[in-house]
Amino acid sequence: MQLRYTFSELRTGLRRNLTMHVAVVLTLFVSLALAGCGIMLQRQADLTAETLGNELQILVNLCTEDDPSDSPNCAGGEVTDAQRQRIQSAFDESPEVASYDFQTKEEGYEKAQEILPPEVFAGPNPVVTVDNWPAAYWVTLADPNEADGVISAVQGLDGVSSIKDQREALGQIFGIMTALKYGSWIGSGFLLLAALLLVANTIRLAAMARRREIAIMRLVGASTLYIALPFLLEALVTAAIGVALAAGALAAFQYFAIEKGMAEIVTFLPWIDWTDWGQAIWGVLPPGIALLGPALTLIPTLLLTRKYIKV
Repeated sequence: MQLRYTFSELRTGLRRNLTMHVAVVLTLFVSLALAGCGIMLQRQADLTAETLGNELQILVNLCTEDDPSDSPNCAGGEVTDAQRQRIQSAFDESPEVASYDFQTKEEGYEKAQEILPPEVFAGPNPVVTVDNWPAAYWVTLADPNEADGVISAVQGLDGVSSIKDQREALGQIFGIMTALKYGSWIGSGFLLLAALLLVANTIRLAAMARRREIAIMRLVGASTLYIALPFLLEALVTAAIGVALAAGALAAFQYFAIEKGMAEIVTFLPWIDWTDWGQAIWGVLPPGIALLGPALTLIPTLLLTRKYIKV
């Protein structure tokens, strides 16, 4: 009987304040979709940095057996341990270097398989093999605008095949990603604030419409939780619909914009997949939209119903 009454009140509340609930759902939908896009773009930036480095890094490739014998730094063939020690000493002595990481041939080859076309690895005589892929150092700069000193210090050392400056090309890529990420989060923040205000107004209107029923329930000894339960269920229903719509929008973004769009145009970058989409929906750190949606409706509902149902 009590459950029947609760669900009856839920239907009544949704019907009485239909336009307000629709406004909350739409606001939640747009804000959660933007927040989810920000999470997915952050993951895309992390993937790009893992594969290509970031705008603070330069790549120092070491000599291999396949480097030309007339190359001044590779005349002795593959880099030796002693040459590597001298290169590392140059990094240690340079104030422009914040840190550096050594990447083996095998690690570099695995990354190459993610960004190069598969035909270069196929056949009896592949163009790219583990043996001809160079070991390398990823050097992270203390200041992205200062790299001339460390470059000049190592480019003439034996064992150094080439130096690739990642800053100019990757700076533009990360700049676009950062602008889109923070833009989506800022827009989401404003819309989430609007959603909170709409939730507060919806609760107030619902409590005013039911003030006679609430007064009677108070007289017969109903608990605060029992009186507030229909309000909480309304908040949960609107949150569930908003989350479902946002999840659908993010799925469309993943399929049409990423898989059928950017991934087919820009093939040298690794792109986020459905696992990352799931993380944007169900993740805990950062919280996914499946956690954000209910929190944004249930928490203010719990706080405000204590005020509005005091009759």
